[in-house]
Amino acid sequence: MEPETTPFDPDDPGMQSEAALNSLVRRIEAEIAELHFERFSNNNAISLGMLLVELGTTRALPIAVDIRQSDHVLFHAALDGATPDNDLWLRAKSRTAARYAIPSLLVGLRARQCGGRAEDNPLFDTAIYAAHGGSFPFYIRGAGPVATVTVSGLPQVQDHNLVVEALRLHQRAAAG
Repeated sequence: MEPETTPFDPDDPGMQSEAALNSLVRRIEAEIAELHFERFSNNNAISLGMLLVELGTTRALPIAVDIRQSDHVLFHAALDGATPDNDLWLRAKSRTAARYAIPSLLVGLRARQCGGRAEDNPLFDTAIYAAHGGSFPFYIRGAGPVATVTVSGLPQVQDHNLVVEALRLHQRAAAG
């Protein structure tokens, strides 16, 4: 049995356990494997977006929500406490998830596993991309990612976790 480790916090600049980092990467990889859907439509984007708004509203979270296919915005909402900066983060995290076809948090974590930061790569333009948690591709079985679901306003792991929670609830509802 592996010893308990403190969860990895990508917002903590201090030294952290490599085991905790690897554990978080494995967890996100498992989420990717789990969260595949049969179809995607504008109506799916609206119902998923409304679910995130409901979760955010009932918890009084200062978040912005964005669901898009490339540059085509299918759903966007800003709850009380969200700021214009959240819109910048939404776009940058969404671009990252779309470019790499994996959650934006995982992009940053994999760079950490290699001993650096995504931002250190000269091809990673921080004016366009953000390797921070909160954007998750919407995967279709047999087709791959077709959209991104993004939240901004909380610490990045919490943004990521909220999106995953909503995707799981949406998946259960779709299964019927």
